[in-house]
Amino acid sequence: MEKSALQIARAAYQPKLPAGLRGNVAVKEGEPTQSVGNQEEIKALFPNTYGMPLVEFVPTDEAKEYAPINIGIILSGGQAPGGHNVICGLYDGLKKQNPASKLYGFLMGPGGLVDHKYIEMTDELIDEYRNTGGFDMIGSGRTKLEEVEQFEKGMEIIRELGINAIVIIGGDDSNTNACVLAEYYAAKNYGVQVIGCPKTIDGDLKNDQIETSFGFDTACKT
Repeated sequence: MEKSALQIARAAYQPKLPAGLRGNVAVKEGEPTQSVGNQEEIKALFPNTYGMPLVEFVPTDEAKEYAPINIGIILSGGQAPGGHNVICGLYDGLKKQNPASKLYGFLMGPGGLVDHKYIEMTDELIDEYRNTGGFDMIGSGRTKLEEVEQFEKGMEIIRELGINAIVIIGGDDSNTNACVLAEYYAAKNYGVQVIGCPKTIDGDLKNDQIETSFGFDTACKT
């Protein structure tokens, strides 16, 4: 496919990175976190994952060597501008740490994890979607992760692919999915991290660390 001048210029854009992600970084743990309200009730529901410390990435001069790791990524819920760049940024970070690391995209949302439908991300695929809006690269879906059978089916493909962590990009419902999945895997000591990335055009995911979720600014302006 022949690319237009606009497509070429857009692909060449370099998103601005915070100081903590421009070079070598160290992980700094802070105070335990807590929910805004209903602390005791939520702690009872998530005994293995509630109260985890605030984590900050800080610049450091120390260069580290990293063993290869495999990550699975899921787009969940409605589309939002910036979804592709989350995937591209994660891919770039993984390959920078160790070129042998792999990123797998589960197709059409959380259902792809349950149904074992996925693709491995490559340089060619990533470069086709840099700085483009939407969720087209691997598709999205609204499957709820709430049944033990779903968790265990997901674990089968996680083990098969040697995945160390699952990243779920989505809104409030999708991050609830991530919480439930993280709690189950932690309770079972499965050794898999589950990470939620706040995506919503509604602007309803924010706190002291997140000024606003990605997608909201574009939705308001366009």
